[in-house]
Amino acid sequence: MPTNLNIDDRLLTEALKVGGHRTKRQTVNEALQEYIQRRRRLELVKYFGKIDFDPAWDYEEARRKR
Repeated sequence: MPTNLNIDDRLLTEALKVGGHRTKRQTVNEALQEYIQRRRRLELVKYFGKIDFDPAWDYEEARRKR
């Protein structure tokens, strides 16, 4: 889907250098992927300390019970 964006040239140039990509398209696509991954990780952080950890729990046995 073609999209026209007004992206800061300074930021895009810097991202091209840092990312080592040959095209603006590759740079923007990777930046979007990293953005999504970061946001998903931040969403998971909400659960830290709210889920009990049992070191004796056997996940393989739990799978067999299904």
